[in-house]
Amino acid sequence: MDTNVYDILLERGFIEQATHAEETRELLGKEKITFYIGFDATADSLTAGHFLTVMAMMHMQRAGHRPIALLGGGTTMIGDPTGKSDMRTVMTKETIEHNAECFHEQLAKFISFDNDKAIIENNADWLLNLNYVDFIRDIGVHFSVNKMLTAECYKQRMEKGLTFFEFNYMLMQSYDFLLLNQKHNCVLQLGGNDQWSNILGGVELIRRKESKPAFGLTFKLLTTSEGIKMGKTMKGAIWLNPDKTSPYEFYQYWRNVEDVKVEELLGLLTFLPMEEVKRLGALEGAEINHAKDILAFEITSIVHGEEEAKKAQEAAKSIFSSGMLSENMPTTIYSNEELEAGRDILTILTDTKLCKSRSDARRTVQQGGVSINDIKINDVDKIFSTSDLNEQGALLIKKGKKAFHRVMTK
Repeated sequence: MDTNVYDILLERGFIEQATHAEETRELLGKEKITFYIGFDATADSLTAGHFLTVMAMMHMQRAGHRPIALLGGGTTMIGDPTGKSDMRTVMTKETIEHNAECFHEQLAKFISFDNDKAIIENNADWLLNLNYVDFIRDIGVHFSVNKMLTAECYKQRMEKGLTFFEFNYMLMQSYDFLLLNQKHNCVLQLGGNDQWSNILGGVELIRRKESKPAFGLTFKLLTTSEGIKMGKTMKGAIWLNPDKTSPYEFYQYWRNVEDVKVEELLGLLTFLPMEEVKRLGALEGAEINHAKDILAFEITSIVHGEEEAKKAQEAAKSIFSSGMLSENMPTTIYSNEELEAGRDILTILTDTKLCKSRSDARRTVQQGGVSINDIKINDVDKIFSTSDLNEQGALLIKKGKKAFHRVMTK
């Protein structure tokens, strides 16, 4: 007998909350159902944060269930107040449409849309032409303002000021679920744990309006041991698009995670059997680095393909073992004239984004955290020019123990 995908998601650490846990598990075990996950099109690429929900979709599809990837062409025009202290910047319709198309292309790498195995929808198709009075009469009547104000996503914003503009977000997301239920018999919504209030709204709306069962499941969010959202570096978000975050940088991000997070991330973001996940997670001391190598390789393989993962792994190993340059490491290019004229160390560190600012760069140099071509730099006024390039025509910068970057000329 096939393993119930609910049990797989539970064992691998995905499930945080469920509206009707036992009923959902029973349903997933006896029927092939249609479910959906929404993606607000706020950028032109999915991020490491989205990747967890993409993995859940892959597990569900492998078990025979049909995903709907809902692109938020309409909801993105409002912006979800969840987890935000300020109102989201309002984007143009054209930008949102472009972002949604980029999401579609990326999701197709992970989810099979052939032969109706998965569906792509865009809520702009029904939200942007709604008659507001009809919508409020038909949908708004089912929502209690008192109850909405107790939702975590709104409570956090009450002190700073919650606009009525954003207050509509829950109604719109709930309406999405209702419409997908009517159109595709979609009975389950999945999302990050920060979406719990919005998912509950949709489940209750379907049960009230259609007198039919509907279910919601939320997943844990990727966070550090301090509870800070994972998926960001000093340079910004970790993107799934290789043009925005190179496969090498992507690999390095996962290679450098905290020891205590390795087992959790292996369970969530790889397809390794759980026995192997537990074995690797139990390694200690220097051996945990072997588990991190596997974690980084497996995640990079899923997102960028095995060939790119091997390149990234080889680049990381060659840099760490010998300080040798690799074609796959992050690179900043100066014109020959620029470097010939001289560049000071603080400018180089900020240009390469190894440091956030000149004051951050100054502090890092003073603390002995920077070496170039294996020579520790202590002088914050040190100037580099083309005469400092090594035999491979580069400045190989090392910041701390793990951050490498090369500067070359053209």
